[in-house]
Amino acid sequence: MQETIAAQPAELRRLLADEAPIGPAAGRLRGRRVLLVGTGTSWHAASIGAWFLRAAGVEAWAVQAMDAALAGPRPAAGDGLILLSHRGTKLYTTAVVERARADGAAVVSISARGVAGADIETVEPERSSAFTASHLGALMRVAQLAVALGADFDLTTVADAVAEVVDGPPIGVEPPARSLEFVGAGPNQWTAAEGALKIRETAYVAASGLAVEQYLHGPSVAVGPADTLVALNGGGPGEERLLAVARSAESVGVRVRTFEAKAGGELLSVFPLTAVVQRIALEAAERLGTNPDSFGRDVPARAHALDEIAL
Repeated sequence: MQETIAAQPAELRRLLADEAPIGPAAGRLRGRRVLLVGTGTSWHAASIGAWFLRAAGVEAWAVQAMDAALAGPRPAAGDGLILLSHRGTKLYTTAVVERARADGAAVVSISARGVAGADIETVEPERSSAFTASHLGALMRVAQLAVALGADFDLTTVADAVAEVVDGPPIGVEPPARSLEFVGAGPNQWTAAEGALKIRETAYVAASGLAVEQYLHGPSVAVGPADTLVALNGGGPGEERLLAVARSAESVGVRVRTFEAKAGGELLSVFPLTAVVQRIALEAAERLGTNPDSFGRDVPARAHALDEIAL
């Protein structure tokens, strides 16, 4: 995980220079409603990707892969599907893409290099189960699609912003006595969700990741001095509300850490802020002595429990 996080700026520069698959994929999606589908970290990428595409004037919605497979909404003829998958092996994402192709939807599959059926590749398959570079790579690919469809992003700033985080000093968010709460506004509600997912799967720390307003209306009541709140500030119209909620938490004894990344605009802030939450998770795993690459399979009985469920 540490090696992969460190390699992200170079990978992002490489992807930005590789425009060959972007134009044809954007052409297939142009003029269509687009559903973005994923599971786990890829669900967070799908949710952020929908924000990117809406900035290009596209009607875009993220749908959990399980929901799309079992109940809908699912892409139909005339729609577009962006499938996000690290390895192209998840149970429900596979079912969604097969049905979408059969129904005549325009499918764009974004996966790691070498994955069968990928229309747009990201990075080499990761050795760690804590997907980091493939996540930022997928976000870069959807952002490139958004630019091709008309979004006004300066993607040349992204790699340097991520490098400033991954090459910088330790983030220094220590695992709290009870729970680590991530909050963000706008697209960074999904960066917050990714932070909670990452620290849970790597350091086994209790955590949640919520939109700031969702956190305020209920969950905030349970947060106190045994907890830490990480506020992810990418600017944008929700910034004032985010900072007010952070101050409120601090006033009741919650330890609050606020991370800011506003230089590239709110939508592109997801790249450096995602690197922040990745490093928080890695540092917690190192401090607590857990293996961030194992998906818990080195914990007694965990591997057996996971083997009972098709992923």
